[in-house]
Amino acid sequence: MKFLTDDNRKKIVNALFYAALTIELLLMILEKSEIEFSGESYVFRVTFLLTLVATLIMKRDKKEWIVVLVLLGLSGFAYVYSGKNDLLRLSTFIMAARDVDLYKAMKYCFYVCLAGFGLIALLSVLGIMGDIALVADYGRSDPNEKRYVFGFGHPNTLFGCAYALLLMWLWLYGKTAKWWQYVLCILLSGAAIWLSQSRTGIAVCFMTVVLAIIARIFPKVSGCQGIYVVGTTFSTVFSVALSVFAAWLASTVYIDNYVDGDFWILEGKINFRISNLFYSAENRDGVLYRWKLFSGHGCESYFDMGWVRIFYWYGIIPAVVIILCVLAVAYVSWKKRDVWTLILIISLSIYTLAEATFVTRYLGRDFFLIIAGVYLGCFFRAVILKIDIKEGETYGGKA
Repeated sequence: MKFLTDDNRKKIVNALFYAALTIELLLMILEKSEIEFSGESYVFRVTFLLTLVATLIMKRDKKEWIVVLVLLGLSGFAYVYSGKNDLLRLSTFIMAARDVDLYKAMKYCFYVCLAGFGLIALLSVLGIMGDIALVADYGRSDPNEKRYVFGFGHPNTLFGCAYALLLMWLWLYGKTAKWWQYVLCILLSGAAIWLSQSRTGIAVCFMTVVLAIIARIFPKVSGCQGIYVVGTTFSTVFSVALSVFAAWLASTVYIDNYVDGDFWILEGKINFRISNLFYSAENRDGVLYRWKLFSGHGCESYFDMGWVRIFYWYGIIPAVVIILCVLAVAYVSWKKRDVWTLILIISLSIYTLAEATFVTRYLGRDFFLIIAGVYLGCFFRAVILKIDIKEGETYGGKA
């Protein structure tokens, strides 16, 4: 009897993907805590091998195999050229997610993160591990500013975890949630913002929850093509364009006479995000004129403005591919009339303009990769195999 039947392939791929997802989630939770762990690179290799085997086992059409090999070749070249295996791991993870039940996978991710983040906060409150609050200079002209961290090491990390939970909850339950559940969601989000004192969080969470409430009250908006075009354009496209402009502007900050006082007033209000592209990156590689087609060795500095970090860490060509993938996911969202995934794209795109929480080596941070894996699989099968993207099959076949 043939072992690799279609049914066995699906079971093996599903098991390998969940094993990789679980390891990545646990490693991410460990990284968020105060526990020191230096063996992450070895763990990354394990999850890469799991998703690579899953990718190779999956049954594909010849044309789809060409796409897979091109993406593996592109990410493999980026690894050799830059020394960073992030794109190679990311690409195999996304491709391995093609056939998972999306709703179940997202639900699993949500509750693992909820339990892990809750445990970190509880250990902090009990005084076992991690600080409840920290007093430091956070770049706001106050050397003794107090902000709460609850074991996460930094207030922005605390907010980032709460924000991720908010997005996952909205995607999973926003479509059917009751009014009191939305009120509770708003109160918890407001508490996270107040405790972490995240100014970016105020704007992004407010916008996200308002969009979700509109989609909940007026479900027919999911069938309006215009909101997908406008939403994607004014989030992803606009955020990338503004990031490119900021990277260009950052290349001029060292010329004292070129940048006037108004620029520095603006910089003070946004925590010097633009000038940090020049001062924080090794060899000034964060600025526009230093970008390369493929990022080389040494481009590993950390700074805010996530879209710029993508161009800096990985190079122009990989960044363009990532942007095109986001647009492809938005296209599938439109075809499926999935306004909830569109809300995530809008929110994450704008948030990544200012922050780089989801531009990371830790794939467990970026739950959106699971959605991307399934939706990009739909996209390529529609383009290559001419398989229609069916309206309503939003979550693993469920309407």
